[in-house]
Amino acid sequence: MQIDPSFVGREPQLQALESLLAKTTASLVVISGRRRIGKSRLIEEFARGKRILNFMGLAPTESTTAQNQRDEFSLQLSRQTGLPPIKTDDWSHLFALLANEVKTGQYLVCLDEITWMAHEEPNFLGKLKSMWDLHFKKNPKLIMILCGSVSSWIEKNILSSTGYFGRITLKITLEELSLEHCNKLLNNIGFRGSLYEKFLLLSIMGGIPWYLEQIRPNLNAIKNIRALCFEKDGLLVDEFKYIFHDLFNTKGEFYQHIVEILSEGKAEYATIADKLNYQSSGALSGYLEELITSGFLARDFTWQVKSGKRAKLSKYRLKDNYLRFYLKYIKPKLELIKTHQYENISLTSLPAWDTTMGLQFENLVLNNRKVINKMLGLSPEDIVYANPFFQNKTVKQKGCQIDYLIQTRYHTFYVCEIKFSRDPLGMFIVKEMEEKIARLTTPKNMTCLPVLIHIGGVCEQVKESRYFVKIIDFNDFLHQS
Repeated sequence: MQIDPSFVGREPQLQALESLLAKTTASLVVISGRRRIGKSRLIEEFARGKRILNFMGLAPTESTTAQNQRDEFSLQLSRQTGLPPIKTDDWSHLFALLANEVKTGQYLVCLDEITWMAHEEPNFLGKLKSMWDLHFKKNPKLIMILCGSVSSWIEKNILSSTGYFGRITLKITLEELSLEHCNKLLNNIGFRGSLYEKFLLLSIMGGIPWYLEQIRPNLNAIKNIRALCFEKDGLLVDEFKYIFHDLFNTKGEFYQHIVEILSEGKAEYATIADKLNYQSSGALSGYLEELITSGFLARDFTWQVKSGKRAKLSKYRLKDNYLRFYLKYIKPKLELIKTHQYENISLTSLPAWDTTMGLQFENLVLNNRKVINKMLGLSPEDIVYANPFFQNKTVKQKGCQIDYLIQTRYHTFYVCEIKFSRDPLGMFIVKEMEEKIARLTTPKNMTCLPVLIHIGGVCEQVKESRYFVKIIDFNDFLHQS
């Protein structure tokens, strides 16, 4: 199988789909992931050389009805099969027509943005399930893919639904590309910027492939960022509103408030509830969980170092780099951007630039933490717990926060400091780490080993001090093969 060189990082998922061709029974597949993550592209690669019927739901608006969705499905079915379009108020009729078209032979059927398709139709999934049981699954060579961007909806209504229990053959949740694959994609599209330029792009776009594909290889990183983020028609200027409209519709504004709070840094549940002026309840927990399932937030639990067991204490973190950059630098100047007054902005003059880049760098590293474990020579069975770590101040202990802490079964802690700097780090970083480790409450038989993860370099004095057991450069994340 020949893969397009611009299609990177999804080979395992593509292989999992290809393996379904060897089955002797029909397959029902669920693919989910945030907007622009590459779901449709994965399906497109899998569909090469195969007979496919592809259906796309209409993006919901205030005037979009369930009948609009059925009419659109009917038109798409007509265009792909030659059947005359029909007017019906029953999804079962449409599914029956589709089932008749794919009753024999190798077929791939894709229902893309299924959450839109089911808009204002409570019986949509029930009717699809019935038609699967009665007709679709009788073709042993049929593969049906249910695909959508609202991962929380898919989790609740399909993956956790008793109606679909035992029917799902394969579940694929697409996450951001690893930094190694981001680098490969940048190279494939012809971008030849420096390591720092690549960091600047990734600090804004994360591992979202569609964002990276918009980069113009003939421009440097600064000019690309200005074109995408600070020009009137820049593709990332209006992306934010589409994310929240498409995913959360009427509740979008409330979700935005949560994200805005976390754009300033990590926060505990009580802090979020207080800043929202929202009563602590199961409803707020549900909203936070939806943002986590959708890939925008992470919940970092701390743990009890004596037992190695997870503690109740946790902090929420905005893990999507684009959202933070938008809220910090695009949204406040949207009027100026729309009137062409912000096109030549100097990035480093933006408020709190270094602090924000530090948060962005931390996200990139934490989303690629497997690289850290690998470079430290740690296998999964060596690790008791690994996560951002924090301990609250009490009478018996000082407050402490570790960017990334790894507890091993060998009575060792790897204390990882993730540091963004435009200039080489001096000996002050050693003093900072010594203070952090002194605050960390650990059993007496445990050893703490400091690790530095950086971009921007370190001075020779730091290297010669041999204080850090490992110094990991950002470049190491980009080149893993």
